[in-house]
Amino acid sequence: MTSLTDSPVSTRPETLPMAGLLALASAGFITILTEAMPAGLLPQMGAGLGVSPALVGQLVTLYALGSLLAAIPLTLLTRSWRRRPLLLVAIGGFALVNSVTALSSHYGLTLVARFFAGVFAGLLWALLAGYASRMVAPHLQGRAIAVAMLGAPLALSLGVPAGTFLGAAVGWRLSFAIMTGLTLMLLIWARWQLPDFAGERAEKRLGLHQVLTLPGIRPVLWVTFTYVLAHNILYTYIAPLLVPAGIVTDIDRVLLVFGLAALLSIWLAGVLIDRWLRALLLISCALFGLIALALAFWINLPAAIYVTVALWGLAFGGLPALLQTALAKSAGESADAAQSMLVTVWNLGIAGGGLAGGVLLQGWGVGAFPWVVVLLMLLAITGALQAAPQQLARPALQVER
Repeated sequence: MTSLTDSPVSTRPETLPMAGLLALASAGFITILTEAMPAGLLPQMGAGLGVSPALVGQLVTLYALGSLLAAIPLTLLTRSWRRRPLLLVAIGGFALVNSVTALSSHYGLTLVARFFAGVFAGLLWALLAGYASRMVAPHLQGRAIAVAMLGAPLALSLGVPAGTFLGAAVGWRLSFAIMTGLTLMLLIWARWQLPDFAGERAEKRLGLHQVLTLPGIRPVLWVTFTYVLAHNILYTYIAPLLVPAGIVTDIDRVLLVFGLAALLSIWLAGVLIDRWLRALLLISCALFGLIALALAFWINLPAAIYVTVALWGLAFGGLPALLQTALAKSAGESADAAQSMLVTVWNLGIAGGGLAGGVLLQGWGVGAFPWVVVLLMLLAITGALQAAPQQLARPALQVER
């Protein structure tokens, strides 16, 4: 295999290497499924570990904490490593932690396994976009990242319900064991289909602060934080949000509508991202803001809820690919370090959304959610406007001969 440093841009494929990109998407699928599966198996895992469902919920919290704390330090420490072995380590880590989760009968050990699952997730998400962009010619980089990001919405819309059903059918331990088996199969697939690339050379390596000050980085991170914060205020508290319309028992259908619309959004992003990146980002922010405004007036109408949720999924589904492509184009050869910042900021948005949503729910009720989201999306639009068009139009990586 040729390395990044001796594979010039002109020799990269002019078509999408779908087998390799789908291996990356499968890694994202397993990552999200590993993160979210305990949420659908709270009673079974609580009984198996001898703890309350509330304590089982902390397995998700520890996962997010591991990802939040590890993404930047691990990415910086491994910048000189060759990319494929590093990616295989991150994927293999899920086989290890899911095996421990499947076998553990001690809550404390399970917590430790979940924390390290988050650590591996933080590393993996920092690698995916840069890896996908290296595999194709510059004019296909956005589309390649969109394909690589496909695993996340698939896991949320289809994988989590399937995992919950599987847990009810065969038990939560066997469910995690099956995840281990799937991960081992993915390791073989990734080793077979993915090219290898060199890490960053020492003389080309920028410090974290230098990466942060590159043109376009901070606006993209600002959009990431405000958008994900707004999204998670609504998504985390989707059940209370459905109460005024009297459809809280239809939450599974509502989430399915969101997931299917998100998949359509990913497809649209994949088709248009390399030509209309900045416009798509602005449209996504504006559409989400308008959706929130509609909720403010029609939150008690079931039909309006379904329509707004579908449009919400359409606005949000392609967002990870848009943000990661924008960041890759702004960061150039420091793409992995920049992506680790995005992982950290994304997780801060998730945590902040849960916290802010809880405060709003207790203090003002769900009626306050749409207005806060509108404000946050106005702030996100200001960030998107600060990213100059030329910064979002250049190739993500310029490779020397």
